[in-house]
Amino acid sequence: MNRAVPAARDRSAREPGATRAQAPGPRAPASAPGSPEPRTPRAESRALRTDGGIGAWAELLRLPALFTVPGDALAGAAAAGVRPGPRTLLAIGSSLCLYEAGMALNDWADRAEDAVERPHRPLPSGRIRPAAALTAAGALTGAGLALAAGAGRPALAVAAPLAATVWAYDLALKHTPAGPAAMAAARGLDLLLGAAATGGGTRAALPSAALLGSHTLAVTAVSRRETTGGSALAPLAALATTGALAALAASRPNRLPAGRRAAAAPGLSGSTPAPDVTDALRTGLSAVYAATAARPYFHAALNPSPPLTQRAVGGGIRATIPLQAALAARSGAGATSLLVAALAPAGRWFARRTAMRKVSIT
Repeated sequence: MNRAVPAARDRSAREPGATRAQAPGPRAPASAPGSPEPRTPRAESRALRTDGGIGAWAELLRLPALFTVPGDALAGAAAAGVRPGPRTLLAIGSSLCLYEAGMALNDWADRAEDAVERPHRPLPSGRIRPAAALTAAGALTGAGLALAAGAGRPALAVAAPLAATVWAYDLALKHTPAGPAAMAAARGLDLLLGAAATGGGTRAALPSAALLGSHTLAVTAVSRRETTGGSALAPLAALATTGALAALAASRPNRLPAGRRAAAAPGLSGSTPAPDVTDALRTGLSAVYAATAARPYFHAALNPSPPLTQRAVGGGIRATIPLQAALAARSGAGATSLLVAALAPAGRWFARRTAMRKVSIT
């Protein structure tokens, strides 16, 4: 008797799912008892096309990064010297919609590139159809503009160029030298949106918008090499920018923002807390900002590999929240700065709960 036959029977007994009628050749991985049958390549492809559920959309929209958005409008309201109110909430809603529109449009525009460099993303993996992502980008943009209109004409006057900047960045400017500047302009406009919606003007918020935009410029410049690495210049420039911004955010403003003197009665949002409390908040939050961003930038400058460059980008994104909080404290809005700072642990908790710790802006 051929000795291979008993051996085959022994394997059949040991491996669930094996049968005597199995054809010769490479064996498929055995499945555990009660588990579904392995998918064929065709069935796997069908599953990828139809499994675009909540998880895929959460990944496409980069939900953990949403916690960096409300601080823009709140810092803008603080710079305008006005108490955050219902119009501020409308500005925050508009910002969230326009931010998510940019995320969906980003992946739609980069779907061919991502198929090579990031095949795990929802569009190249087939979990979300490109047409659905583009439709979502358009719908979110419309919703963002509608919410801004509800906050008043000044807010809409800022939201319209903000939406145009988002679309121009994703469709035309991202891979050009103007890309980082466009992203910085979008973040600065988002802060001005909060000021316009809450106080009706933007002039007092221009310094805060410039600081926040400079931070975004540095992060975006680093992110352009997050898949290839090889450049120490961008992390070094970002490190220097972080130091300068931390010093400026920690410094006492030369004058009170417009409207804050008129609202300086105790108990109003425009009133400045005791100098020692305000100074401590401003200094402490600026230090947290510097610590959050500087260390990963430094590591990426020493070794500009893709993993460390991606970590530097993540650190820069996380540092946005303490910078927003420091800017609010610099404007004298102590309670608002603490509210913004609380978004950081909330974002970390959400990322852990959803297992989405890695966030990118590209």
